[in-house]
Amino acid sequence: MLVKAAVKIYKKKKKKGFYLEDIKKNLKKNNACYVLITCSPPSQDGKMNVELNYSGDENLASYLVDGAQDVFDSQMDGAKDNF
Repeated sequence: MLVKAAVKIYKKKKKKGFYLEDIKKNLKKNNACYVLITCSPPSQDGKMNVELNYSGDENLASYLVDGAQDVFDSQMDGAKDNF
């Protein structure tokens, strides 16, 4: 015997992309400190909005930024050597 029943399936709407507040909330959960730097796409005249967010100790956040700058500087020095 075959029984047919109407079943409604509801599709859960997905969020489009990540929202900055969600990212910051998740970073805050698992880290003593974080620094997040974001920028908008360039406008017609080439300008971009840059935003820096951090959470945690201000001195530690500064240390993270300085450390990241050192990494970029050494990578740029290495790239210059290849030309």
